[in-house]
Amino acid sequence: MTSFAKYPDLQNKVALVMGIGQARIPGSETWGNGAAIARILAQSGAQVVGCDLSLSAAEYTATRVRSERGTCEVMQADVTSLMDVRKVVDAVIARYGRIDILINNVGATATGDPASMSEEAWDKQIQINLKSVYLACHVILPVMEKQGFGVVVNNASIAGLRYIGKPQVAYSTAKAAVIHFTKVTAVMYAGKGVRLNSIAPGLMYTPLVESLKANGQEEAYKSIMEQPIPIGRMGDAIDVANATAFLASDAAKYVTGQNLVIDGGFTSSAVSKL
Repeated sequence: MTSFAKYPDLQNKVALVMGIGQARIPGSETWGNGAAIARILAQSGAQVVGCDLSLSAAEYTATRVRSERGTCEVMQADVTSLMDVRKVVDAVIARYGRIDILINNVGATATGDPASMSEEAWDKQIQINLKSVYLACHVILPVMEKQGFGVVVNNASIAGLRYIGKPQVAYSTAKAAVIHFTKVTAVMYAGKGVRLNSIAPGLMYTPLVESLKANGQEEAYKSIMEQPIPIGRMGDAIDVANATAFLASDAAKYVTGQNLVIDGGFTSSAVSKL
């Protein structure tokens, strides 16, 4: 079993992961971001609860986490629906009585520039990537404020920091908004015992990337794999999860309103082949 950095203060903390689903690729051991975050938190002893639009994807993650003796419960939910978000939060509160950690990991990208992207596609991108963060915070921040403690980590992207060569204007806009939403809200809740930070993953080797090769999209796969990342390799979901666990732990107890970039130096370099 892979060894990870562990944070003793996460023992028995209740962590809710929005977007915990793991795509299943036959013969693959790759982890997606949400699944890896659940894995790392569970390795530190957290009680992990997660939801996903696909129950089967969520259950696959839970099975993998439990196989390593972690605690992970899952349910189906559409996190762009206030009713579904409330259903998930109510279930966690009924089961544990509190929510210590919220991870907003839901996201999806769509190609398009302002002239070519349809209004429907734009709206869907904003709902998935931004509204989901707002809804979870809308429901859970009052819970954390009442508790007097809590940590929120929002998954953004380096696409929210700069143009990275992909025509994905709605996704980039939404992720930039997630970063700013996090900063503004962190200041509002800093005196209430609640910390909020965001992470901005770069080019990560995830099941989505791996599936490109499996589905015969060799050119797209090659384009991603050959990016000139200064550190010399792509990262993976474990890198994302380790950063998330750090921000969720007391090791980052004086860190709030920040955006942690996890990209191997990519955004600090002017070179890109995308």
